[in-house]
Amino acid sequence: MSVSIDDVKYIANLAKLNFDEKELEGFTTQFNDILAFFEKLNELDTENIEPLSHPIPNENVFRDDKVVKSIEREEALKNAPDSSEEFFKVPKVIS
Repeated sequence: MSVSIDDVKYIANLAKLNFDEKELEGFTTQFNDILAFFEKLNELDTENIEPLSHPIPNENVFRDDKVVKSIEREEALKNAPDSSEEFFKVPKVIS
């Protein structure tokens, strides 16, 4: 498979980009080089390779839930710039 200048013009049009002829020729060469590189992957023997969704196995990275003592309300509010008996007071941000 190869890319022609017309293909590059079409892709540029989809991306709403304008290039002169020299740039189009350069992109055509680059696209063809990229495709040639990917063509090397077809040389690999993947007959007995299982398809993967990730290159490494996924593990559950969540920690176990443990019941611990929570901070007391007074302790949480003691350094607040402004508070009521139970809540933090903050400026109104929605009118």
